Amino acid sequence: MPNPKRIHSHFRNPFYSTLLPPPYEFKKEKRLLFILAAVNFTHIMDFMIMMPLGPQLMNLLHINPQQFGLAVSAYAITAGCSSFAAAFFVDRFDRKKVLLFAYVGFVAGTFSCAVAPNYELLVAARVLAGLFGGMIGAQVLAIVADTFEYERRARAMGILMTSFSLASVAGVPAGLWLAAKFSWHIPFVAIGSLGVVVAILIALFVPPVNKHLMEHQPFGNPVRVLTDIFQTPNQMKALSLSIVLMMGHFVIIPFIAPSLVGNAGYSEQNIFLIYLVGGALTIFTSPLVGKLADRRGKYPVFVVFALLSLIPVWLITNLWPMPLWVVLIISGLFFVVVNGRMVPMQAIVSGVVTPQQRGGFMSINSSMQQLSTGVAAMIGGAIVHKTAEGRIEHYALVGYFSIVLIAASIWLAGRVKPIEIAANNPSYKH
Repeated sequence: MPNPKRIHSHFRNPFYSTLLPPPYEFKKEKRLLFILAAVNFTHIMDFMIMMPLGPQLMNLLHINPQQFGLAVSAYAITAGCSSFAAAFFVDRFDRKKVLLFAYVGFVAGTFSCAVAPNYELLVAARVLAGLFGGMIGAQVLAIVADTFEYERRARAMGILMTSFSLASVAGVPAGLWLAAKFSWHIPFVAIGSLGVVVAILIALFVPPVNKHLMEHQPFGNPVRVLTDIFQTPNQMKALSLSIVLMMGHFVIIPFIAPSLVGNAGYSEQNIFLIYLVGGALTIFTSPLVGKLADRRGKYPVFVVFALLSLIPVWLITNLWPMPLWVVLIISGLFFVVVNGRMVPMQAIVSGVVTPQQRGGFMSINSSMQQLSTGVAAMIGGAIVHKTAEGRIEHYALVGYFSIVLIAASIWLAGRVKPIEIAANNPSYKH
């Protein structure tokens, strides 16, 4: 007969407690993930809506692909710079307070986009939104990493990634409908209004996230954030993974809608279907990928989805006139596999630092991701060319560049180790 004390001690083991939290804690975790997903939803929507609006903005504002690429990258580059600056002080504060401060500023920037009357002021408004938006993603990931142990983190990241799916399913189609029905300004009004509600939820229901402050460890020189990264190859590899993967992703994303319209003969009014179908699929696949990554390993799952992503990347950047249902299958596959590789990647990267370093490191990581996104959009804009007939030329070259970067990300991901393993392996320690 089993010993009751032994059974009791077995379930008190920290590993099992992380897998099976008490019911009350589980409810709090679900509420926290819901609010953070809402933060990500509005944050992602603000960035995503620019890309499918590409054909409309280029026509109404009389701008070329290079100028449109600059409008997209203005947010990303500014966000990268602000996230980089934040890395030197965010670990000194409660993560909830930093998130709320950044989010309120982001909402103000979004409303600025809503009232921008021309291209120049739109770019300025994107810069303002990026200034605060750059800190949001890092804080969300740091809060999740502080709340969920490594054994459950990919599952939490998978749930968080459904915000991207919901933005695609509901947000982008609704935004495009509002833009077509009224004006391209109105989607930003809607995002900003929803952001006000989310800011109230953060203030009322997100608990203090200050465990990293409770140990009363002295804060050293702020530059230590950078020196720690440069002196730790494992962290450098994690940052390199983020940079390479995000560049491979966003070098092609901004020009999907223009190429569908110009190259595949796709109706501008049907662009929302791509996001609707792709987003609907990833609502179901993202949590499943997270569970699979926790069970089978983050790296093996990442490799599978990274390799699968090569297929739709090539197809999307080599489009020719084809039926609507074929385009939706290709774009749906693209959404699923690209989203699938992001879930384990975020878990891998978040596991290379201690909680006391996590806010700074994740801010640097977010900065590198945002800068990579901006640089990638500018590279894509410099390569592609819009003809007088509306065709997007040289998009295939962008696709081949993306494929090379995806291959490099697979190599890098295999060399990033969780801090628990790196600490016991001298080759990763220093």
